[in-house]
Amino acid sequence: MIQLTALTKRYGDKTAVDDLTLLVRPGVVTGFLGPNGAGKSTTMRMILGLDLPTSGTATINGRAHHELPHPLRTIGSMLDARAAHPRRTAYKHLLYQAQTNAIPATRVDEVLDLVGLTEVAGKPAGSFSMGMTQRLGIAAALLGDPPVLVLDEPVNGLDPEGVRWIRALMRGLAAEGRTVLISSHLMSEMAMTADRLVVIGKGRLIAEGEIGDFTAAGSAVAVRTPESGVFARLLELAGAHVRPGPDDELLVTGMEAADVGRLAAAEGVTLFELSVRHASLEETFMELTRDAAEYGAAR
Repeated sequence: MIQLTALTKRYGDKTAVDDLTLLVRPGVVTGFLGPNGAGKSTTMRMILGLDLPTSGTATINGRAHHELPHPLRTIGSMLDARAAHPRRTAYKHLLYQAQTNAIPATRVDEVLDLVGLTEVAGKPAGSFSMGMTQRLGIAAALLGDPPVLVLDEPVNGLDPEGVRWIRALMRGLAAEGRTVLISSHLMSEMAMTADRLVVIGKGRLIAEGEIGDFTAAGSAVAVRTPESGVFARLLELAGAHVRPGPDDELLVTGMEAADVGRLAAAEGVTLFELSVRHASLEETFMELTRDAAEYGAAR
């Protein structure tokens, strides 16, 4: 479990993380989302003891990172998969980390096999492709068989087989009761991997909850009718909000599909389509963070 309590980090007059209180539970994959500059990296660095909070606390299973006698056996992490000496072999990169945390050398072979790098264990990390480098970073995170994992952009550089593998791995680790926190900008991948989402912007919590709640919140009833103008007015008089959609659709919110159908029947309006459309995670994310993006393209 990861617990953040009023966590704050300031750099001079800039507040990177602002009074962030959050509980990352075991047994589920938690997606950590936010636009560039939202404070995600700073938050993860404070969890891992790489940055000190200005105020507030970040604990792992009830203890701050610096209180852990063998950190890699409690929390595994990957913030930058390239954090390996380019002339050091994959095996030695992991072995030296294992030795600093009283982890048996046999575990190095286990994680190399787990991530599919056994055949290149004796090659220098600097010769690896981006996908192989990513797998080495994941191996380092898993080295201590930790109950808590924090991974930043874990699918970067992976091919489709690798993406499916890491997705299954994360979900499998969570199913074992581990705490899994992953940060990514890939909304489609997050939608298939995460069970729960946390969204921050400008250092503050914007939203959190089950992933289905996010997409359901952006749902609308789609209606196609030859009498769209008349029916739109009837819907608004009944208290619904109506906006135009693609292909001459009406997108209705504030009214259930069954009630839209009953209104059409009562008023004698012909319907060609009546369906529920769920917003994608990307659409929901963009709406949530519309006013929280630090950097944005001109429109």
